[in-house]
Amino acid sequence: MDFHLQKDARVYVAGHKGLIGSAFIRFFKKNHYKNIITKDKLELDLTCKEDTINFFRENQPEVVILAAGKVGGIIQNRDYPADFIFENLSIQLNVLSAAHEFHVKQLIFFASSCMYPKDTHQPMKENQLYTGHLEQTSIAYASAKYAGVQMCKSINEQNGFVTFIPVIPNTAYGPNDNFDLNSSHVLSALIRRIHEAKEQDSPKVVLWGTGSPKREFVFVDDIVDACILLLTSRLTNDILPINIGVGSDISIKSLAEKICTIVGYSGEIEWDISKPDGVARKLLDNSKMESIGWKSRTSLEKGLEKVYKWYLKNISQYS
Repeated sequence: MDFHLQKDARVYVAGHKGLIGSAFIRFFKKNHYKNIITKDKLELDLTCKEDTINFFRENQPEVVILAAGKVGGIIQNRDYPADFIFENLSIQLNVLSAAHEFHVKQLIFFASSCMYPKDTHQPMKENQLYTGHLEQTSIAYASAKYAGVQMCKSINEQNGFVTFIPVIPNTAYGPNDNFDLNSSHVLSALIRRIHEAKEQDSPKVVLWGTGSPKREFVFVDDIVDACILLLTSRLTNDILPINIGVGSDISIKSLAEKICTIVGYSGEIEWDISKPDGVARKLLDNSKMESIGWKSRTSLEKGLEKVYKWYLKNISQYS
């Protein structure tokens, strides 16, 4: 099934204030899309089935970007697994079923690289999903996301063509990231901790873990570009879900050193090994996206500079 994303299409971005959702809003505004639909949490509770159905009935979106959900770092995932699985399953079930009922033409669903086994071959191909044990701290979140993938594929199979596209981006970063140290991911947490060490003229900064795990980071605007390409591509259900990565990873230690350079901090880094590392490595195989014609354009150095610049402009909300 071919689909052309028209500038007057009714596009609903769920989670429009988050990292990925806000990047879609920037893209649509920059490219003069006319009918972008957003709702704050106070206006629309996506965990409520009745509210979600009424919203779809009243607004009749043609395209849905499902970037809403409960996210957090290792500690939050470890301490509140029930919250993560309940909220994400509820949102996914309500939005996907409503989108199916009201014949949404195209939908992007954001899954997670947490779905991959903790001990598996790197880079990780999509056919390695659920071939081994998951990282203990993310089982609840990963299970919810995998259920969302299967919902999308089941709808496609029942319809006989692909309308719902599940994607697996590796660790996203960019403007409007979460810098709350209680719930942020590693890259934004490092930026904040190192910046604060510099501002306090501290001789050292204490960072979590050993610094040895490797991670792959994808600039959020590049993820949006990949998704826009997928929305207008002829896809088959058997290739879904699709990884979105950059093809290279970096140790947390090396990442911290890069951030120190960008921030201008020359103090010592001390690693608190009492804090968890998570999985040793997460690198995605990006061959499917490359075969469609996409590659990430933003280098890690350039992306870090953009994020730090955004953080400095918005630092008041984190003080």
